[in-house]
Amino acid sequence: MTRIGLSRNALVARTFERLVAQLETRRHRAARASALFTRWRVAIFVTGAVAVTISAFADRARGGWIPLIVFGAVFLLVARSHGRLKSKIRRLDAWIALKRAHLARVRLDWSTVPPADHPAPDDHPYATDLDITGAHSLLRWLDTTISSTGRAELRRWILQPDPEHFHERRALVREMERLPLFRDRLILQAKQISPAPLDGGRVVAAVSQGRPPKLGFILALSLVLAALTATLLTASLAAGAPGYWVLSLIAYGAIFWFVAPQIATAFSQAVELEADLAPYSRVFAVLERRSYRTQPALRQVLEPFTSTTDRPSAATRRLAGLVGALNLRANPLAHLSVNLILPWDLFFAERYRKLHAEIADHLPIWIERLGRIEAASALGHYAATHPDFAYPDLKLPTDPSAEVALVATSVGHPLLPPETRVRNDFTLKGLGALSIVTGSNMSGKSTFLRTLGVNLCLAEAGAPVCAASWTSPWMRLVCCIRVDDSLDAGLSYFYAEVKRLKYLLDAARNTNGPPVFFLIDEIFRGTNNRERLIGSRHYVRALAAANAIGLVSTHDLELVKLEGESHRISTHHFRETVDERGLSFDYRLRPGPCPTTNALKIMAREGLPVPKESDAP
Repeated sequence: MTRIGLSRNALVARTFERLVAQLETRRHRAARASALFTRWRVAIFVTGAVAVTISAFADRARGGWIPLIVFGAVFLLVARSHGRLKSKIRRLDAWIALKRAHLARVRLDWSTVPPADHPAPDDHPYATDLDITGAHSLLRWLDTTISSTGRAELRRWILQPDPEHFHERRALVREMERLPLFRDRLILQAKQISPAPLDGGRVVAAVSQGRPPKLGFILALSLVLAALTATLLTASLAAGAPGYWVLSLIAYGAIFWFVAPQIATAFSQAVELEADLAPYSRVFAVLERRSYRTQPALRQVLEPFTSTTDRPSAATRRLAGLVGALNLRANPLAHLSVNLILPWDLFFAERYRKLHAEIADHLPIWIERLGRIEAASALGHYAATHPDFAYPDLKLPTDPSAEVALVATSVGHPLLPPETRVRNDFTLKGLGALSIVTGSNMSGKSTFLRTLGVNLCLAEAGAPVCAASWTSPWMRLVCCIRVDDSLDAGLSYFYAEVKRLKYLLDAARNTNGPPVFFLIDEIFRGTNNRERLIGSRHYVRALAAANAIGLVSTHDLELVKLEGESHRISTHHFRETVDERGLSFDYRLRPGPCPTTNALKIMAREGLPVPKESDAP
């Protein structure tokens, strides 16, 4: 029940502010040096041109060659140094942009948090209710991924938690949390190549579908014909034998003409594949260069990048060499001359087919493992920049000691600024345990429900939670907080809410899976008071008897009377204060039903007609 201080969060923010300031200072110095280099290049060029001209007129025999060589060498040296400096400036720009993005996430400055496309999946049980997706969403806040595969993996960890891989994911997050430079290098290598996310799915699909044809038999036949042509030609020139070499050359040329379209297809595929893998090769190189002796979880995931054989860098180098060899086609005269002597194109096209088969087998693994590391890196960065958040004690379904109980101390919403975030303690014990939360509008009911839901998402993804401590079993999260009517489907708000509540109750009655953790905000708000109260009573009783625990918020103070019916049902409330200064809330959760109401006071303050206090019901 304490309000978070600014100390640790402010310390992280100040660290990033200092880093940005230092990088901007270095960038400013580099820019001044670049401008000086530009002036020097102009001066060297002009001076050299004058010196060459004067030397040419003074010594016509040598024609100014000496100053041309000297000034040309100096100019090239300065230009090379200038190029290196420009590369350094580009790297500094990337570092500054990255650190500013980190600072924006710490400050929750949505105007500068990098955009990330995370549309809400259809009929998801909590994605929209908890703002997991959308413009100001948890996924956008967390997303530091560099590829579409990594982004999809992060979504999967948050929206489709899997108890089978929980320990592996949390181990990865913990290890990535301690590797800030490694996390940043992954992002920088990708951003220097392309500001847009790398499209791993498209690359894998292209490699899987575009398998080049086999040319082994035709290559062997062409080699035989090439050798026969050379032998017959030598015999004809040396011993005056008949010119049978012409026949073998014609056959050789016919075969080449026959397979030319297939070779052209293989060449175009090789060029496209090399271009697609070029952005990934630099990222893969970061993964290959590290030693993971002290990070066993990372070592296991990145085994394809660190094994002595089948490394991505080796495959990409071989592919670049094949593309370079096939690029001989760009010079028609050399291309024709070489292929007349030996089947150059056929040889490298067949080598490309074999390499393509290897890459097609390994590329999906490389892309998938990189996506896993990206998701762990995003959550590791979140953990590293929020040192006051705690890793939860989460009991898996296979744990025989797992108790159906949620115990959270000092829990708050991670997407609220630390200076306004209020933390509360909350406990809910026993299967069927249910808390009815009351309070006026804006008092904090909906935010508290979302607080518990978002933290459960983070916990089951393997990340820390915004709490001093958190203990819970593995639960299936289902919400009914934000329900919208649908004109396309012909659904009113009330009917859409009924369908969602039916889905929730069916899930809660399913005893084959883990218990359901439900969050319901303003139950049956779409109907009249009498029927809302009747329906709410029966629905709450059904939930209390199901394989579930959770919270239901309501304005109906009559509903809290259910607490006396069952030991499983408890009540909590949020309070507010209305006085001459206005309406104020402390957002602190208290036990029991709400003892005050403020609707008529708020209406009166805003000038609406209300009954006198003595006549009020």
